[in-house]
Amino acid sequence: MSAVPGAGAEEPEATRRAAGVTESSRANRGWWDRNADEYQVDHGTFLGDDRFVWCPEGLDEVEAELLGPPEELKGKDVLEIGAGAAQCSRWLTGQGARPVALDLSHRQLQHALRIGGSFPLVCADAAVLPFADGSFDLACSAYGALPFVADPRLVLREVRRVLRPGGRFVFSVTHPLRWAFPDEPGPEGLSVSASYFDRTPYVEQDDEGRAVYVEHHRTLGDRVRDVVTSGFRLVDLVEPEWPDWNSSEWGGWSPLRGHLIPGTAIFVCERD
Repeated sequence: MSAVPGAGAEEPEATRRAAGVTESSRANRGWWDRNADEYQVDHGTFLGDDRFVWCPEGLDEVEAELLGPPEELKGKDVLEIGAGAAQCSRWLTGQGARPVALDLSHRQLQHALRIGGSFPLVCADAAVLPFADGSFDLACSAYGALPFVADPRLVLREVRRVLRPGGRFVFSVTHPLRWAFPDEPGPEGLSVSASYFDRTPYVEQDDEGRAVYVEHHRTLGDRVRDVVTSGFRLVDLVEPEWPDWNSSEWGGWSPLRGHLIPGTAIFVCERD
């Protein structure tokens, strides 16, 4: 699961500007390598070592069953994209599945090694998956890859390629509506400050103008079209409500905002 944008040793400049496929990939690989340690310290307790949490709202696959009933996961080959420390893959292993945890960041995967597990770890770009056609029964991504790529269709088409016919892909991203609001957990985050239809990427750049973090906005309609034109059938679109038990804040996610506006969109897709 992603973090909200953060700063390294020197505060980068936040702006909105164009950022292509190569620049976005290079910037985000570097950002996650630099910030993986802090991310795991800040969010590791919430995520656990072997839980499958879809979003800051705390929706757990144990209850959601978006990949299917847990008893049907046994023996399934599953690709986790943007795995981070591979908490989801660890949970899948506990259900008898055979996961592969993939991430762009080498440092994130070092945290997966630190926690441990018997499944493969792969450092690769989600837009160029190093697997043969039809290698997996299922694929999943909890805030991994899709919010950070300039062309999400490249990822979706690659995922479709490596899935077997009938395979399911479930991915969560920031709810598109959130792009119209400031990324703040308090009352200041409840007033519209930008156009929902402005698709200009959010970029953090150094003093020489080089991107060090990039996040891309797609409207809800864009996301649906991306799924369908990439060869998937959209089975469900889940917008998790903020549960009463969750008192935590995660960047712009908070109980205050979560009870009023959606923070996450989860797309449940199948390859016909």
